[in-house]
Amino acid sequence: MSILRVLLAILFPPLAVLDKGCGSVFIVFLLTLCAWVPGVIGALIILNRPFDYEP
Repeated sequence: MSILRVLLAILFPPLAVLDKGCGSVFIVFLLTLCAWVPGVIGALIILNRPFDYEP
């Protein structure tokens, strides 16, 4: 996880997880609409996953 990704996750969380898939962007967007802090936490958790769960 790079410094640019962390800053992007803090400033605009859905944009930081854009390459992680449509579901991740949608979840982080909904969390960001509820409040800014849950969106940031969700984005950081998704970015910190060691690998993607793709079948």
